[in-house]
Amino acid sequence: MQILGRQRNAMLAFLVVGLLIGALAGYLTRPESAEIRIGPVQIEVTGKGIARDSGGELTSSQVQHIALITLIGGIIGLGFGYAAERGKLKG
Repeated sequence: MQILGRQRNAMLAFLVVGLLIGALAGYLTRPESAEIRIGPVQIEVTGKGIARDSGGELTSSQVQHIALITLIGGIIGLGFGYAAERGKLKG
């Protein structure tokens, strides 16, 4: 029974590591973007490059980008955790 607990812990650890790596990768590769709000009108402009040191708040498209990459990282981490649980990864 204790082995099962270790395997579940490995799965959770891989998931957390995948989410953290995904969040970091998403933040570092977020697109260049600017939001302009004038009353009820909101205009968002997204460039083709990676955002450099913008220093401002994240725009909604940047948050969506970071969330998507974090989700992908979590899924990959969960896959590695599942493989570790099944004994396919030797550690």
